[in-house]
Amino acid sequence: MKVVLLASLVLATASICPSSTYAKTKKARYGTIKILSNPGGLPIAINGKPYGATTTEFRAFDLDAGLQTIVVTLPNGQLWTRQIELPAGRVKCIAVSYRPLPPVAKSPCPFPVNLSAPAQVNEGEIITFTSDVSYGGNDSLIRTWTVSPQNAHIVSGAGTPTITVDSTGLAGQQITATLIVTNGSDDPMCRQTAQANTYIPPHEKRTLVGREFDTCCSCSYDDQKARLDNLAVELQNDPSATAYIFAYGGKTGPAGQGDKLLARARDYLINQRGIDASRIVMSNGGFRETDCVEVWLVPQGATPPQPSPTVQPGDVRPTPVARPRRSGL
Repeated sequence: MKVVLLASLVLATASICPSSTYAKTKKARYGTIKILSNPGGLPIAINGKPYGATTTEFRAFDLDAGLQTIVVTLPNGQLWTRQIELPAGRVKCIAVSYRPLPPVAKSPCPFPVNLSAPAQVNEGEIITFTSDVSYGGNDSLIRTWTVSPQNAHIVSGAGTPTITVDSTGLAGQQITATLIVTNGSDDPMCRQTAQANTYIPPHEKRTLVGREFDTCCSCSYDDQKARLDNLAVELQNDPSATAYIFAYGGKTGPAGQGDKLLARARDYLINQRGIDASRIVMSNGGFRETDCVEVWLVPQGATPPQPSPTVQPGDVRPTPVARPRRSGL
């Protein structure tokens, strides 16, 4: 009597034995298993023992009656395994047809997005942010750029792989560009985000200082007036500057000489040259070896200069003032 076995698995099917196949009655204590495969050449093992390879025609295996473990190695390396109860005097046929599964479609998402920008630029320079997207799909990509802080703005390139950003007025701040790339679908895996930063260093604080314009020691009044004429021209050319004038008495000069020099310079600048009195700062600087007039030009916001005497007051020996002789004596 003929017995038919239908075998099934994900990648294999089974068929029945041809109707002309019968058990061998002279070996009633044996059963027969017939195996074919498409494609052929697949390794066979029965009860852990190798039995060569399959062919595209049935191969018969006479086996002791009982439970048989059939293992066929498929082309992809997987094992097709079945346990078959084989009665004595019966024939069971197995046809294994290997059908490889179609390859799993690979989604183009997620996809990498890289964003590059200079680490630092000076305030007022144009910053270029550039994106690199590796996308394997056929859809058109949508790029959405944003920049921060709020007073940063995109100059060009919105919606494209590259934008430019103006850094004017952003000294001391960091500009962050954010790019969102989608393929237009609702798949969250197809929505990628990248960021890049550029730092704008603060302006260097310039230390404003005054400059020594002129120093005249033991000068005649005419010489001093010529020098003050030059000072008046400088003050007219720079309306924001202030003149600081220090007068020093001599170590052995007349008493009160410093104050006299200041009064003379003030009178000449204001009354002769028309300089606004608020733009002139005068100070008695003490004493030097000889009487001197020191002039500084100081820009607005600069630290005012200080007098620099070279003789201590205790070392000064003023010249005595000659008293007029009374007549008749």
